[in-house]
Amino acid sequence: MNRRDLFRSSLAVSALALTGASAEASPVACPPAEFPKAPGLTKSVAEFVVNSKYEDIPAEVIELGKKSILDGFGLSLAGSASVMGPIARKYVQTFGAGEQHASIIGTGMKAHSRLVAFVNGVSIHADDFDDTQLSAAKDRIYGLLTHPTVSVLPPAFAICELTRRSGKDFMLAYHLGVEIEQKIAEAIAPRHYDEGFHSTGTCGSFGSTVACAKLRGLDVMKTQYALGIGATEGGGFRNNFGSMTKPFQAGHAAENGTVAADLAALGWTASDNILEAPLGFFQAAGGGFDPDAIVGRFGKPWNLVSPGVSIKPYPSGSLSHPAMGEMMRLIHEHDIKAADVEKVDVGANHAMTTSLLHHQPTTGLQGKFSMEFCMSILLLDRKAGLVQFQDNVVQRADVQQMVKRIHFYIDPEAENAGLDKMTSIMKITMKDGKVFTGRAEFAKGSPANPMSYDEVADKFRGCAEFAKWPGAKTETVIATVKSFEKETDMSKLVAALTV
Repeated sequence: MNRRDLFRSSLAVSALALTGASAEASPVACPPAEFPKAPGLTKSVAEFVVNSKYEDIPAEVIELGKKSILDGFGLSLAGSASVMGPIARKYVQTFGAGEQHASIIGTGMKAHSRLVAFVNGVSIHADDFDDTQLSAAKDRIYGLLTHPTVSVLPPAFAICELTRRSGKDFMLAYHLGVEIEQKIAEAIAPRHYDEGFHSTGTCGSFGSTVACAKLRGLDVMKTQYALGIGATEGGGFRNNFGSMTKPFQAGHAAENGTVAADLAALGWTASDNILEAPLGFFQAAGGGFDPDAIVGRFGKPWNLVSPGVSIKPYPSGSLSHPAMGEMMRLIHEHDIKAADVEKVDVGANHAMTTSLLHHQPTTGLQGKFSMEFCMSILLLDRKAGLVQFQDNVVQRADVQQMVKRIHFYIDPEAENAGLDKMTSIMKITMKDGKVFTGRAEFAKGSPANPMSYDEVADKFRGCAEFAKWPGAKTETVIATVKSFEKETDMSKLVAALTV
């Protein structure tokens, strides 16, 4: 029995008891699964966080982190110019002057670190262009465990600015936060994501809490309490995908850690075993977890190395990216013109079709979760950047007509390939009868085809250009992050990322 079946069996038996149905009449004959035991798990997380030093992080991990950090800063600039940017900033202004210290990226505004973490988190996720955790297990949806950087970078950057911490301090907190949230996301039962939770909003809250607890210098017990508080704050649902509330969920996760660490530092208490407790996070939010995926696994290996993190080549749901890359290859190889296309069939696994859920999109946000739009815009414009994922583009008559010619379906071959892949099987039928076929499982930016630092820098430049950011400041950020370990404080970065 695989992990998914194991976790679901107890739910099915419970349902039978509630409805009075006979167990013999049901195909489910398994007894309720015993909740896994991992005593001391939350404490082990806290000990790993408190005891880790910058020198403990391998150089390879540091360099991988720098690419995601640079990517995150670029997306915070682009997101500040999104439709959500002004709304989020207006919300912050309703709190009045108060304590204004940390910087909202892409602006000259300052606010309390909690609010800054929220706004910068919303900006990073506004365009759904941020990095994506990969799955180690075959029963996981590839690339949809968490977006790891969005919940960790904003609170760490705010606290480091306020307390004049070094680049090494920032990177230590960042790497610890990303590592813990990814291990938690990998361990929780697949039901958590499959049945509607947005893991960036839930598991991301732990990453934010870890980074803030480290920077606040909390001891082991207070870090355990902070994890209990952060777990309670986390939330988010996949039904919000394609709306402004998906970025809200990510921004809220970034905010949560500042609250959790600050309260714990003041003496606020919480459960000290929130992860493994029978009525704790793993049970309540997932129905179970896999101890082998998390117990004794922190930094062994670091998740940034294995299975790795993808940096997105397009500002859309990551499950669309292999197909998008393959479509671009076929377009250029055969000089395919949209007017000559009769129809396009794109086969995928069931998880891809349910996550890319907007089959007749009418807004830019919906277009990000629409395989039909992603294929259509590439055929029509031969590119799919930040400019393409806007309401007026999605609503164009030629786009809406092309969307009707895209058939996105569950393909048995893609289904059998496993959920740890994004198998995309493509067939383009031309009006003259010619047929072009293709298949892809990974996209540019994945560990199988990674972006170099220079390629991430080019993506950063595109995001900065979208935000109409000065070229000199753009290049300062790129150079500073590349040698982040040499920075004694955040002043150079803050100046380059704000007005």
